[in-house]
Amino acid sequence: MELSGEGGEAQGTGDMVLPLLYSAVAVALGGAVLRLLLRQELESGLAAALRLLLALFSQPLCSMAMPGYPGLCLFSLACLLAYSRLPVPQLLPVQGKAILITGCDSGFGHALAKYLDKLGFTVFAGVLYLDGPGAQDLKMCGSDRLTVLQLDVTSSEQIAETFEHVKAQLKNRGLWGIVNNAGVLEFVADAELLPMNIFKHCMAVNFFGAVEVTKIFLPLLRQAKGRLVNVTSVAGVTPLLGFAGYGASKAALNMFSNILRSEIAIWGVKVAIIQPTSFRTGIFGTSDQWSNQHKKLMQYLSPDVRKDYGESYITSCIDNRAKYHDESREDLQTVLDDISLALMAKNPKRVYSPGQAALYLPFLHQYAPTCIFEYVMISLVGSGLNQPDGVKEKGSHQ
Repeated sequence: MELSGEGGEAQGTGDMVLPLLYSAVAVALGGAVLRLLLRQELESGLAAALRLLLALFSQPLCSMAMPGYPGLCLFSLACLLAYSRLPVPQLLPVQGKAILITGCDSGFGHALAKYLDKLGFTVFAGVLYLDGPGAQDLKMCGSDRLTVLQLDVTSSEQIAETFEHVKAQLKNRGLWGIVNNAGVLEFVADAELLPMNIFKHCMAVNFFGAVEVTKIFLPLLRQAKGRLVNVTSVAGVTPLLGFAGYGASKAALNMFSNILRSEIAIWGVKVAIIQPTSFRTGIFGTSDQWSNQHKKLMQYLSPDVRKDYGESYITSCIDNRAKYHDESREDLQTVLDDISLALMAKNPKRVYSPGQAALYLPFLHQYAPTCIFEYVMISLVGSGLNQPDGVKEKGSHQ
């Protein structure tokens, strides 16, 4: 009697554990698939959905055909087989393809020039400072396929000179890709505090520069039926506090890219947008640059605005900018992988969003109630800011 009781208890425990193990296998499969989706490494479609559904719905069949742990092993094997057969992006060959990248002095552009060079592309790396450390590093580390060119995207003359140089080097074989990466952030502060020259500079580099480069080089791109890749930002689709100048310029580039995608599709040219977030690049600047910008900012402010906001609030904007820099990711490989996919995939996606916040922030902005979204923004971006002096004074009188 006692032995029978112990056996029954053991069997009952086994009956409880097996469903949990089946669920764990299903969750593991779902997590692995989600990871592929987030990394843009899965060709989503009917074929992928059917494979996953067949694997998941095979659970009752496996448990009926082979009760106990043999059935669990069979189900695990079915999930593993379904995962291994998921369609991945088809990549085109690299040989003979040439890419123009702007903004290669540092950050994404600098790392991308090295990365694409190692993959075998012919790379034309545009830099703002031809004698700067970034340009010198590319010249030393790059292969003979990598050419460093002087290219200020706000200079029509330099854009035209670069076009003639690239066209001569390609010898009628066309340009496979353009990566409009050059960008500036300038000062991060309330829109009212930013002088007009910052708004104009952001638009000149981030938007008008990319548009002019695109327009000049499109004949070469059409010839190769290649790719246009524009690096924008999550700030271009989500209103981030303090990023009015930068975000507006990136939003303009997003709209330009989306319209152009439809217009030039008939030529066989594909357009992709890269929307990274929270990566540590040279765009944040240095503490010395922040200090100099702070002095210039104070000079531009009218007496009324300076009084209403106060020195402590404006200084906290600098502290917040340092926080963005320190909390951002140093590893840029995720961005490089997405850009290379946009250039090499047979059917590139419309938008690639590397970075953790690049997915949930636009989702919150679009679907969450405004009060919830603004609370999240204040918590993430505005938590390090003091209150303006004018707000403090009003609060004290109420």
